[in-house]
Formats: sequence, structure tokens, C-alpha cells
Amino acid sequence: MHTVLGANGPIGEELTRELHRTFTQDIRLVSRKPAKIHDTDRLVAADLTDPEATDRAVEGSEVAYLTVGLPMDSALWERQFPAMMRNVIDSCAKYGTKLVFFDNTYMYPGTTTPQTETTGFEPNGRKGRVRARIATTLLDAMADKSVEAVICRAPEFYGPGKTKSLTNSLVFDRIKAGKRPLVPVSAHTARSLIWTPDASRAMALIGNTPDAYGQTWHLPVDPDRLTYAELVEAAGEITGRRIRYTVLPEAVFRIGGRFIGQLGETRELLPRYRGDNIFDTTKFATRFPDFPVTSYREGIAGILVS
Repeated sequence: MHTVLGANGPIGEELTRELHRTFTQDIRLVSRKPAKIHDTDRLVAADLTDPEATDRAVEGSEVAYLTVGLPMDSALWERQFPAMMRNVIDSCAKYGTKLVFFDNTYMYPGTTTPQTETTGFEPNGRKGRVRARIATTLLDAMADKSVEAVICRAPEFYGPGKTKSLTNSLVFDRIKAGKRPLVPVSAHTARSLIWTPDASRAMALIGNTPDAYGQTWHLPVDPDRLTYAELVEAAGEITGRRIRYTVLPEAVFRIGGRFIGQLGETRELLPRYRGDNIFDTTKFATRFPDFPVTSYREGIAGILVS
């Protein structure tokens, strides 16, 4: 049985579909309020900050996929993510379950240096420090052989359905609603964005590839990285509209963050919008050369023409 921990989010849902389509129909979905995607799915309601509940969620699983996401709230991340990771590692070790962890890039430095799987952790804020901590906890468990695991790391999302990200909310969701898109910091720096269904399909593939374990993998992005100006231009070509955009300078986030919590929570990410953000996926492309990666144009069309 394969178990998806955090099954109700966009990554968990797409992962479940891919597992069912390609690898197994013996799937357990775990969240506080899980809901079936397929008739054959098994449901377990669990709070992963509770060790006993985590045991119940993991017991009997061949592979567990940790895809839990939390709202942009530093204090919440500090309270819950370390406890979840510790409990999931302990449960997987207890039951001999393989662990596939879906990670992000908050712990990477916000520089223009291309990010690879060996990039050191240099977090720029509270959420980044939490992500560095939980990734290090898992890396330590992998190193001492207490759990067989793999880390699947993704940059900022864009995508359909429930996908949430700065780019989706400020740019593509506003374009779809007929509103002027708002570009964070700069319209002329290259972005590395991952199409959420690609992230989930790649995670399912890695989780079912025995020799992929014991490593960190950068999940695949379109290598033809575009700037926000180019992304908006592509959206205009797809919709047949002339779309103008407004650039939000860092001061908007800095000053607005004093009054609007969500704006304040984005501030630690802003350095990566000042210059090119290059998330290198050469390792994945070399190991899985036949994996079809969604182009930015295809992804934008999937969002806006649906």
C-alpha cells in the first residue's frame, strides 16, 4: 500500500491520481479531513503532529509520501513542521516504510547562483530556517540508515485547480479574472516555476524507482525559463488580449507587511525575485530523459483556457 500524507493539497491530489494511474490502486489518503479521489482509496483522518495518529497513518504502508503544506505563517510552521517530520520518520522507521518527502527551496540562498541538489542551506527568514531544519533532520535519518527515504525538491508552483503561490495569485489568477497582473519586484529576471501536475508525476516516479532513494532530487521544470514580462506576453498571445502589468517594488511588501500578515510572510522570499532564479534539474533530466515536462506556454494555456 502507498500512503499519501497531506492528501488534500494540490500536490497530494495529483500524486494520488498518478499513483492510481501508473503504479498502484492500493492507496491510503491521510489528512485531517481526507476525501476520496478514486472509489478504491482508503481514508484515514490523522493529525501528524500526534505520534500515535502518525503511527496509525503509516502502519502497513510500503511507501509514504509526505506532501503536507501549511499556510504562510511562520509561527505555525515552527510549531508543526518539525513535529510532523519527527513523527513521520519515527513511524516509517518503526514499520519499515519508505519515505518520499516533497520539499521546497525556502532554505536556499536568494542569489542568482544556479541551485543544484548540492546547494548549501542559507535561509533568509523564519520559514526558511524551519525548512532547513526538517530537511536536515531527514538527511540525518537517511545517513544513519534509520529510514530509507528520498527528498523531492520543487521551486515555486504554478498550475491549475488548488495551486497556491505568489505567481498564481498575483499573475495568472488575476489575468484569468480579467484583472491587471501584479509582478513581484522585477519583470525582467528569469523565473524557475514548476507545473504542479509535473511535480506530482515526477514525485510518483521517483518514489517507485528503487535506485533513486538515499538522494535529493530537483523536480523538473521547463528549461526555457521566462521572465514575468515574457510570461505575461505569452498569456496575452494565448488569450488574444493585450495585457499590461504592474510591478510591485519590495517597499510594497515591506510596508504592507506591517498591516497585512500575508504580505509580511513573503518578505524572506523577495531576494530571489531581484535576479534570475535558476533551479537546475539536470540530474533528473539525465536519469529520466523520457519524462515529459510541461512547457510554460502549455501550462499557461492550461490555467487560462479551462
